[in-house]
Amino acid sequence: MASSEQQQRQAEQQTAQQRRLRVAVLECDAPQPQTRALHKSYTGVFAALLAAAAGTSQPRRELEDLVTLTGYDIVHELHTYPALDDIDAVLLTGSRHNAFDEDPWIRNLVDFTKRALDSGRVRVVGICFGHQIVGRALGMRVGQSDKGWEVAVTDVELTDKGREIFQLDKLRVHQMHRDIVFDFPPDSIPLGSNDFCAVQGMYSPDRYLTVQGHPEFTNEIISEILFNRHTVGIFTKDVYEDAISRASVPHDGVAVGKAMLNFMRHG
Repeated sequence: MASSEQQQRQAEQQTAQQRRLRVAVLECDAPQPQTRALHKSYTGVFAALLAAAAGTSQPRRELEDLVTLTGYDIVHELHTYPALDDIDAVLLTGSRHNAFDEDPWIRNLVDFTKRALDSGRVRVVGICFGHQIVGRALGMRVGQSDKGWEVAVTDVELTDKGREIFQLDKLRVHQMHRDIVFDFPPDSIPLGSNDFCAVQGMYSPDRYLTVQGHPEFTNEIISEILFNRHTVGIFTKDVYEDAISRASVPHDGVAVGKAMLNFMRHG
């Protein structure tokens, strides 16, 4: 017969499992080789970000006590999606691909995102490409900016709601994009903008939270991307040298990670 102490431990474990957040990470790309060797996938990259955020906001609590992250390779396995009833939140990662393309996997992703947004329960987080997919799913125009690339650490001016959500006066975050969402959805609360991109973040209570930047990027991750894209001619020498000079600038990725956790847990 179990002792009262054992029963208490079992009850605590059951309570922890019940409050553990079930998050599906929709992997819209694979990391570069060095990053992949360290983290395996973008699920691993975001696990590192969210662990840092959980450790900062809730000392002595491990990420596993708060969140269960399950990754889905939706690019190569077109029909590999979670059942909405089995998750509490979905995280759409960044990608080298264009959110406005009509590839089968992108159309599938847009359709799934629409269903998640309309579920009334599952919360959606979009990062860069994922931010653009949410915009597209909400009927907004997504396309290539005529201003070129926004890369490495840049400043984002926050709205009142942005300052409240991120607990910052100004957001400094890694960027890696030239595609943008052109307008805020009618139901969204704008979170921030800058001269390059007017739609830097969108929020709808209990439905979605998105950022155009990459809070999960580190100096090492973005430096690898910059070097490889410069090597194959995607970035000119001027773009590369300017971006690499800002790769190690301190940024607010962990603050955004904390906001993501808070949104996924509380809306």
